[in-house]
Amino acid sequence: MQFLRKRNAGSFAVGNSAPRARRIGMLVLMLQGLLTLLLVLTSEVSSASAAPLTATRPLAGSHAGQMAPNPEDIRLRQLIRQGRMASTVRVVASLAPTVVEQFPLVPSGLKTAFPNATALVTIVRGNRDNSVSDTVTVDVQHMPPNITFTIFFIQFANKPFGNVEYVADLTTRGDGSGETVFQCIALVAFAMDARNPGTSQDDKEGTTSGTNLEHMGMWFSSLQDAQKVLNNDSLQGTIFDGGNPPLHAGPQAMTDGQTAPVF
Repeated sequence: MQFLRKRNAGSFAVGNSAPRARRIGMLVLMLQGLLTLLLVLTSEVSSASAAPLTATRPLAGSHAGQMAPNPEDIRLRQLIRQGRMASTVRVVASLAPTVVEQFPLVPSGLKTAFPNATALVTIVRGNRDNSVSDTVTVDVQHMPPNITFTIFFIQFANKPFGNVEYVADLTTRGDGSGETVFQCIALVAFAMDARNPGTSQDDKEGTTSGTNLEHMGMWFSSLQDAQKVLNNDSLQGTIFDGGNPPLHAGPQAMTDGQTAPVF
C-alpha cells in the first residue's frame, strides 16, 4: 500500500521508493551497456571505412597478405616519364588486369568564345584476352549549351589530323555540361587503306597494322551551330560528320592538344 511521508522541508516521497530506485538503477546500467556497444560498433565501422583503398592484388604463397602493384600501371607510368606518352595522361591505380587512363581535352576552336570549356576522357580497359572492347567516357563542362559535337579518334591532335575514325556524338545540356559513354577498341585503335595497309609503331603494342590513332578531338556536328556559337558566318564546312552534304560539319572544338600519344 502506497503512502506519503514527509522528507526534508515539506517534500514528499512515495513509500515504495526503494524498489523504484532499484528499477531505475537497472535501466541506467542497461542504457550504459547499450551505449558502450554502440560506441564499439561505431569505432569498428569508422576504422573499416577509413582504411585506404589500394589498386593492388594479393600475392600467393609465402608473401600472402602482401599486395603487388598492377604491372601495366607501372609500365604506362614509365612511358609517361620517358615522354613516350603525353604528360597530361593520368594512369589511375587499378586492380590487374584492368587499366584506367584519363586525359583532358582543351578548347581549340572554342578557345576564344568558351575559354573555360573543359573535358575529361576516361578509358577503362579490362583483360585484353577476355574483353572485346574498352569503355570510354567523355565528360564536358562549360561548353556551348544544347549543341551536338562529334568525337573522333585521330592520328594527330591538331591540323592536318591525319587518319581519323568517328566514334560517338555528345550533346550538351542547357548549362553547357554533358557526357557520353561508348564502347569500342580504343587503346589499340588504328586506320588503314587495305590496298596499302602498312604498319606503325605503338609504344604499348609494338609493331601494329595500319596507322595508330592515339589522340582525340571533338567537332561541331553542324556548321550552322558553329557559325552561331562562334559568331563567325565565314566559317567553312568540314568533313567531321556523316551524311549529306559532305562538308556540313563545323570546325574542331576540343582536342587533347598533345604531340605524344594520350592513349
